Amino acid sequence: MLGGVFSFITLGVFMAMLGLAAVFVMYGRDLPNHEQLSQYTPPTISRIYSGEGRIMDEFARERRLFTPADDIPDLVKQAFISAEDKNFYNHGGFDALGILAAVRDAARGGRLRGASTITQQVMKNFLLGGERRLERKIKEIILAARIEGTLDKEAILELYLNEIFLGQNSYGVAAAAQTYFNKTLSELDLEEVAYLAALPKGPSNYHPVREYERAVTRRNFVLKEMYENGYVSELAYNEAREAPLRTVQNGDYPAFRRSLPPRDYFTDEIRRQLSEDFGEEEFFTGGLSVRATMDPELQPVAASSLRKALEDYDRGRGIWHGIVDQVDPALLDGEDNWRATLADVEIARDIEGWFPAVVLDVSSTHARIGIEGVEEDADGHWIVPRDVTWARKLLEDGSLARQARNAGDLVEVGDVVHVRAMTSDSDGSFIRWTLRQVPEVQGGFMAMDVNTGRVIAMQGGFSYQSSVFNRATQAQRQPGSSFKPFVYAAALDSGFTPATIVIDAPIEVQTGAGIWRPQNASRQFYGPTPLRTGIERSRNLMTVRLAQEIGMDVVGGYAERFGVYDRMNPFLSNALGAQETTLFKIVSAYAMFANGGERVEPTLVDRVQDRWGRTIYRHDQRQCTDCNDDVITPGYGPRITSDRERVMDPITAYQLTSMMRGVVERGTASGRVNLNVPVAGKTGTTNEARDVWFVGFTSNIVAGCYIGYDRPRPLGRGASGGGFCGPVFNRFMQEATEKYGGGAFDVPEGGHFIKIDRFSGARLANDASGDNVVAEYFRDGEEPVFGLGAAIDGGFAMGANLPLFEEARDNVQTVTTSTGRQVEIGGQANSFDLLDGGEY
Repeated sequence: MLGGVFSFITLGVFMAMLGLAAVFVMYGRDLPNHEQLSQYTPPTISRIYSGEGRIMDEFARERRLFTPADDIPDLVKQAFISAEDKNFYNHGGFDALGILAAVRDAARGGRLRGASTITQQVMKNFLLGGERRLERKIKEIILAARIEGTLDKEAILELYLNEIFLGQNSYGVAAAAQTYFNKTLSELDLEEVAYLAALPKGPSNYHPVREYERAVTRRNFVLKEMYENGYVSELAYNEAREAPLRTVQNGDYPAFRRSLPPRDYFTDEIRRQLSEDFGEEEFFTGGLSVRATMDPELQPVAASSLRKALEDYDRGRGIWHGIVDQVDPALLDGEDNWRATLADVEIARDIEGWFPAVVLDVSSTHARIGIEGVEEDADGHWIVPRDVTWARKLLEDGSLARQARNAGDLVEVGDVVHVRAMTSDSDGSFIRWTLRQVPEVQGGFMAMDVNTGRVIAMQGGFSYQSSVFNRATQAQRQPGSSFKPFVYAAALDSGFTPATIVIDAPIEVQTGAGIWRPQNASRQFYGPTPLRTGIERSRNLMTVRLAQEIGMDVVGGYAERFGVYDRMNPFLSNALGAQETTLFKIVSAYAMFANGGERVEPTLVDRVQDRWGRTIYRHDQRQCTDCNDDVITPGYGPRITSDRERVMDPITAYQLTSMMRGVVERGTASGRVNLNVPVAGKTGTTNEARDVWFVGFTSNIVAGCYIGYDRPRPLGRGASGGGFCGPVFNRFMQEATEKYGGGAFDVPEGGHFIKIDRFSGARLANDASGDNVVAEYFRDGEEPVFGLGAAIDGGFAMGANLPLFEEARDNVQTVTTSTGRQVEIGGQANSFDLLDGGEY
């Protein structure tokens, strides 16, 4: 009988084992390849660093800082092992006793628990997914057993501690330590390590603020397990157990994000460009280390300089539209309430010196405000009547109210606005709070090294948090007269000289839309005028004649060669900058004028490294000729060689630079740009002043600005590139030249100087002097023609029969044009008249 029972039991066990084996064989087929985990590269944060190695910004879909097992402190490993799998170092992938205990508890009516080991959790997280099914659990066990034969325990633990989600968009222990405590793993205290180990069970269930008591209870459970497992002493356990739970979320530590500068146009443009170059997935998950070209000292200068110009124009209009939001006045009762309410309002907080504020009370004359980040005082903070008299409130129907006399004419209780402290120029002492508003008008600014293409500053608008659209790189605008240097460059390379005479007289162009009659901004014409004066005074009629003479196909070829356009339409109006482009492209093209005509590729990034530190992109492609030599001649450094493409003749580049210096010294930018180093540039103002520009350069830095509405509309009477953008350029370049210096522009070989009269183009004696004298650079072997004998008219009739010309028949003279025709030119304003030709 006993033998039969024994045989039955033995057979039953055998059949059970056979059935279990069959289950494992059945579910062991077609499982994911566990060996791929040995090559696993988890999604990690990509970071942007300044040249000094400081973190500027970071981008990630899953906020993870991958940390090798050797760099994870033992205390962190011990905490998670105690909380999740105390037999981790002893089992072969699954804990059979734990599984039996879970089955027993379920049979007794208890809750079915997973009994998963850390190895099983790795299989679930990486290969299987999280559905709660018996089939998945069996596969999990099979894979866990297999991976234990492929990877050692430390490698498995590394995968687990870097992959696990711990709340607050933090994946892995390193990111979580930074998120909750703003510390590295090695800086964590025992109670902080235990709290992190409490989170895998459900981060939202143990939130350090909303679920504080539950979080502390779970943390203390982990501490108890660590003590019982012999990882910490009784004294350390008791001290950690009694410690409060201090976290970033509770306000006990500053958030890591606060240590980073606010995201701005520069880093977001890096994100946009690298996402195109490497793919968005790689950028957000690849753990890239990006070294930016930005100069952290000059970027704030660029931002403040552009903001000043935009705000000055906006306040000059005298229209108040600065209410960002309105909140329920009932939420403003008491300082704690209004501060909490204001903190929840979406408002730009990246404008230096500006503070978000909410109107708490309005009297017959004053308005009391609560200011974010500014302590209250006994008297409160106020907007006084004299601060509002500059403005008229823009009403909902688009009309304007009367000029404000009291604060209540502009604001009411619950309005959220910007304010700034007005201070004394003499000693910086506080005077009063003033209302501010983000201007409707916008603009862009960019500066770069002319020799390397490194962008050192970029501002894409008034405030990134107000509008993320980058007007330096994304806004397609008409460059206006800032395009003219490319017409003149094409002419100079085609045999013209700075002394060539171009006829400034009326023009008629037959187009599909009718007759086009371009004009100078002054609505006047000036007769025969040298090329130099044409660019200095930005004469439209001369530019059109010049473009017609050399051909728009040639002009378009130059614009495309310099990267201003991918394809330029061969319309004559485009010689005046009618075709749209970006500030980024224009500034990059001007750099090639400044460096003598060599191509430079603009970049916001010096170098990109992958997660392993390997360089996968380097902007500077120059070669160090002698760096591998064992011995270098004493007194000499390694030679750096470059094979940059030449895009224009160096003599042409110098001639054009010399002419553009005239724009600054006596032309359309005169009086707007005053630096202690030589500077050249060109203004631009489009029709009706819808866009205004200035782009200029020294021997090593090029910078450009444009200002205009996002939906182009006239800026108003008197708006010009020199008046609006010239000061922006000047403020920035004063700081830039203080740091980077600047010198004379290099004179290329192969030419010689001849003095001419800049008004008439006539040759002068070598010892001539005076305001009318300019030394022009001519190519050796070139026999320039001076004066009216060098005149061109572009093939246009002079338009002597037009009413405008009929009014100006004085001082008429006959000139033979470049086509051999005899024409009469002259009028009340001739080539000797220095009236401002203006620009479009």
